[in-house]
Amino acid sequence: MTFDYNQLLLAALIYLLLLFLIAYAADRNYISEKITHHPLTYVLSLGVYTTSWSFYGSVGFAEQQGLLFLTIYLGPTLAFLLTPLLLAPILRLIKDYQLTSLADLFAFRYSSQLAGILVTLLMLAGTLPYIALQISAVAESLSILTAKPAPLRQGFMFCLILMVFALLFGARHITPKEKHSGLVVAIAFESLVKLTALFAVGLFAVFGVFGDLQSMQDWLQADPARLEAFYQPAREGPWLTLIFLSFSAAFLLPRQFHMLFVENLHRRSLAVASWGFPLYLLLFNLAIPPILWAGQYLQTDINSEFYVLAVSLHAGQPWLALLAFIGGVSAASAMVIITTLALSQMALNHLLLPISYPDPTLDMYRWLLWGRRMLVSFIILIGFGLFVLLKQRPGLVELGLISFVAVAQCIPGLIGVLFWQRATRTGFLVGLGAGILGWLMIFILPLLHQIGVFPIKLDVLAYLLGPDTNVWQGATLLTLGCNSFLFALVSLLSKQYDDERRAVAACFENAPLLSENRLLNVTSPRQFSAQLAKILGEETGRQEVAHALSELQLDDHERRPHQLQRLRDRIERNLSGMLGPTLARMIVDSRLQVNASTRSMLSDHIRFIEDRLEQSRSRLRGLVGELDALRRYHRQILQDLPLAACSLSKDDEILSWNQAMEQLSRIDRQAAIGSQLCDLPEPWSTLLRTFLREPKQHQHKVQTQIHGKPRWFNLHKAAIADKPTNDHNRREPFWASVVILLEDLTELQLLETELAHSERLASIGRLAAGVAHEIGNPVTGIASITQNLKYETEPQIITESLDDILEQTRRINDIVQSLLTFSHGGALPAHGFTSFALNRCVDEAIRLVRLSQTGKRLEFNNHCPPHLQISADRQHLLQVFVNLLTNACDASSPGGTIEVSAELENADVAQTDHVLIQVRDQGSGIPVELMDRIFEPFFTTKDPGKGTGLGLPLVYNIIRDHGGMIWVDAMYKQGTRFYIKLPVRQPSESTALMTLPAGQ
Repeated sequence: MTFDYNQLLLAALIYLLLLFLIAYAADRNYISEKITHHPLTYVLSLGVYTTSWSFYGSVGFAEQQGLLFLTIYLGPTLAFLLTPLLLAPILRLIKDYQLTSLADLFAFRYSSQLAGILVTLLMLAGTLPYIALQISAVAESLSILTAKPAPLRQGFMFCLILMVFALLFGARHITPKEKHSGLVVAIAFESLVKLTALFAVGLFAVFGVFGDLQSMQDWLQADPARLEAFYQPAREGPWLTLIFLSFSAAFLLPRQFHMLFVENLHRRSLAVASWGFPLYLLLFNLAIPPILWAGQYLQTDINSEFYVLAVSLHAGQPWLALLAFIGGVSAASAMVIITTLALSQMALNHLLLPISYPDPTLDMYRWLLWGRRMLVSFIILIGFGLFVLLKQRPGLVELGLISFVAVAQCIPGLIGVLFWQRATRTGFLVGLGAGILGWLMIFILPLLHQIGVFPIKLDVLAYLLGPDTNVWQGATLLTLGCNSFLFALVSLLSKQYDDERRAVAACFENAPLLSENRLLNVTSPRQFSAQLAKILGEETGRQEVAHALSELQLDDHERRPHQLQRLRDRIERNLSGMLGPTLARMIVDSRLQVNASTRSMLSDHIRFIEDRLEQSRSRLRGLVGELDALRRYHRQILQDLPLAACSLSKDDEILSWNQAMEQLSRIDRQAAIGSQLCDLPEPWSTLLRTFLREPKQHQHKVQTQIHGKPRWFNLHKAAIADKPTNDHNRREPFWASVVILLEDLTELQLLETELAHSERLASIGRLAAGVAHEIGNPVTGIASITQNLKYETEPQIITESLDDILEQTRRINDIVQSLLTFSHGGALPAHGFTSFALNRCVDEAIRLVRLSQTGKRLEFNNHCPPHLQISADRQHLLQVFVNLLTNACDASSPGGTIEVSAELENADVAQTDHVLIQVRDQGSGIPVELMDRIFEPFFTTKDPGKGTGLGLPLVYNIIRDHGGMIWVDAMYKQGTRFYIKLPVRQPSESTALMTLPAGQ
């Protein structure tokens, strides 16, 4: 049974059009995201690993090497079983730093443009012959099914179709964040087609060729030599070498790297792939032995690599042969499409852009997109050219293994990326260069000699290791041995540069990567755009800055240094996805420069550590996990603390801002952190800065105006410093900060004010009888004089009588004014301190107290110097004396004496004049056991209804608010002596009320 070329090409064209439709539907969201984003779709897309080598060549490899054909699939299984240790860290780096290829990864880790170039050239040299092999496999399958030599134009048409597909669905985006969903779904569909076709042929091999499983088993047992030949290589062959090569290829081949890491949508999909992809490979290989034995049973003259087609033709069913052909086309097309896309991105970032960077006046996005499309077309055409040259080609498996040995040269460098921090750029370049040189001499030069390009026939392995050396084992040992040895030796002998150390820190998650630990010279997003426009173009620069601002949820007016640093880092990462990490870093370093004379702020380090711990939470185990849990617990305590708290660096940058602080100030936490104190709205900026520069660690009852209303706070601060160790080589920054706590006393202050007012009213009540008597006497005198005036005719007597009336009126007015002043409520006002004579304030207090019944029976002596002036709140100080004198009256017996005296003294610490006031009585005194409680609110020794217990606490608070102290020297049953110490002059800062000790 044979086919016509046109029939097969039509079938291939219909199949590829079906792929077009699937990819288009997925890109247009006609296919549900439950399918396009499903982890199983991702797993099936990894089936791009099974190329025409797997679909056709595995049978030929099984005939030559027996069970060793399984090594090509055991290696990937081992790699995916090591997902947490191997694949997951690579995926983290790819996603976090927007890398698009293996060349990007090595250029990023080793901070070397040459590293990216070497890896790109290696991948091109190792993969282009393999692309030619896919075209050759399709052409040869056409030849087998038509029984005619395949013309070159058929292969060229196949390449054109693949080129169009790759351009439409694989080269549509310029950033790795924009995934090619349609491409992934199409490749997943191709994997299903390949698996279905191979399974169908395998089933026919068992039940169509042999009849059933028992018949196949009987045929094998009838020829023990066949089974022995099948099993013998497994006992003697290079198992470990082949497993290692396939292990490396499973995630380092350009197509595998692209689908596994770059097109990954969700990290959790990799966990599914860790078991799903090995299962796919297992199902794929179940059909290989039956197809091999069926081909041998049929004794067909077709090459064993194409037994899949030979067995299908024997069926006599066109649909099976056509399905097998479509399966081969699917295997080849998937490999060519994904490989060219991956290679084009590498070539763009590491070959084209460094050589021919576009003019800033051009549209950068358009230039990059068309540059990549041009490279896709160019790579496919080179593959077709090699297909034409490789007329006497090696076998499918041989070319595939050559590609495997090439990518295996990247394993030592990958160890430096993931596991060895000491690895250096120089060591990587020297080791990789040696490996590439050995690979070229062992494989590529003989291949070029075979096609007539290189005139000398080389056999390096025979010369170095002997003629009987297994080519794969010897080549792998020789190239990787030299590579690894030189990589390790040169790394140990060379040093890492600063940019390498930062990259190492990023790979191992132990320090900031992109931050240069310096402040930026640019101070706004608009300056970012202007600087980037000089090298990216005006529109591209503006869009990149806008895109980064959107991702970070910042606005165009951002000025905070740490947020600008985050913006710089995000721009670098985004450019890395477009231009490669090396070029992106060069652009950012040249246009968004840092100030070498400044250090980045402590908050940057704290935020970085917090971010890393948040991202690493799922990976922390054991003691480290317990410590992280403890850190989170303590941090939550700080956040939920009902007391407003914030911490500041030595540069006045806000490091933390808890929820209570956010509620109190109405300043968003995210907006506050990283800001300078001077950038905060008033009154918080002045309040905190004033207190921060105050030498004292505590301030009590600081009054300020918020939204036009008075508020009172207690402020406390404490310095936190990371003390330097004795290690003189220490490079970490010296961390020093200040923690500030704010107690909102507004409600308490208002309550105290109300209680003080109540206490004054209560005192007035107690004075009421005396007031009535004092006012009654002058009123009676006025009435008597007025009555006498009716009968007086002498002018002199009338004048004297009127003077007496005025004198009695002034006496009444003085009493009333004293009561009004004393009864007036209100808090201690800002700027309310006035200078007045202490003697007159005491006289007024005595006059008020004498209005009471007990005050009338006692003698008061005011020994305060008349010239002594004091700066205080007169009203509140008047209340202090009234309360103390009233208590003295209650404790004294009729006829007793109460004395008030004052004298100036100098304070040694403050170097400011203080006045020491004494209030002495001859009363019953205060019992010793009650001394510690007399200043407690609501504590009183008086009978119920005769005292509120607020007098002395109110006195204590007023004295404390004036920056003074009060204490008592009690002589039980010999009287009581109160001492008050007040500053003569109050501080000039209107909002800073000094710390007030409670001294004894």
